Amino acid sequence: MESMKKQYLNSWSGRKKEKERKKKRWFLENGSILLEELISDSNGKSIPLRSFPSDQILRATNNFDSSCFVSEDAYYKWYRGDIEDRSYMIKKFSEDKVTGHRVEEVYNDIVLSARMSNHNNFLKLLGCSLEFPFPVLLFEFASNGVLNERGGISVNGEDSLLPWGLRLKIGKEIANAVTYLHMAFPKIIIHRDVKPMHVFLDSDWTVKLSDLSFSISLPEGKTRIEAERIIGTFGYLDPLYHATSFVTEYTDVYSFGICLLVFLTGKPVVIQGSDGYAQGILSYVKGLWEDGEVNEVIDTVMGKDITSVQKSQVEMCLVLALRCCNERDEYRPKMIQVAKELKLIEALFRDSS
Repeated sequence: MESMKKQYLNSWSGRKKEKERKKKRWFLENGSILLEELISDSNGKSIPLRSFPSDQILRATNNFDSSCFVSEDAYYKWYRGDIEDRSYMIKKFSEDKVTGHRVEEVYNDIVLSARMSNHNNFLKLLGCSLEFPFPVLLFEFASNGVLNERGGISVNGEDSLLPWGLRLKIGKEIANAVTYLHMAFPKIIIHRDVKPMHVFLDSDWTVKLSDLSFSISLPEGKTRIEAERIIGTFGYLDPLYHATSFVTEYTDVYSFGICLLVFLTGKPVVIQGSDGYAQGILSYVKGLWEDGEVNEVIDTVMGKDITSVQKSQVEMCLVLALRCCNERDEYRPKMIQVAKELKLIEALFRDSS
């Protein structure tokens, strides 16, 4: 009996030591890669990121339990966690899906999120834990959650669509964030995956754009770069980028235009028709627009309550969205122009109230 007890204790001790060795190895591997990436990106500027031990993360998320789950994308999941009386949005990459070139995208997300953290419309990166196979990231908490595929939010497991004034505010602030990417740095940064499901909302309904994994910088002074791989989300992906492999600032403009269409219609990017056939949201809206059926475009839930001035705003946003999604990128507006137009459209409502 004593021998069995000793054998069990030795086995338990061995597993514990192996676990600690793994944590230490992951910390060293992740730390060295992250440090190198941050140094090369920061130009000597300080980027304060707090390091969290894995035990704190596991306690905060109850071992990444479904009760703490917020949302997910193809390569990661979001959880809510409380550490030292503060709530965080916690991002955990999926070890079985992040392989090969995807590993670079993890560190790309960290580095660029750290760089964007001084802008109010990006989800602020506060720290990370390096004691996992891939760094687990801790961002500021966004109490109103993340937008869903219809541009609404989920409340108690049920989709809830937002009033028009809030949809317009969200669209304007997403445009502000993407404009910052395009204009604030010597090299234009292209997000490459602008979509509602990457938009968090804080307690004041302020937009917090997230996920810079796929982001790419254009060479200084250049207007495009050829991508090694076509990446993005079906339905939001610029057809020109898909056809040519060239990424430009108009790649984001197209995706943003699709976001606007989602906000206007309250529909996902792929719509099931009454005949059973699927249709893209752009062709769906263009068909109604060309037939003069603008009222059919507007989300029916929203349409019941909007004023005549708000309806004018909706129509202006619809025209803007279709310009953003023009087949030829030379006819698309730049993001700064989009942001300015949305600000003016929003002011139209304030000035008339």
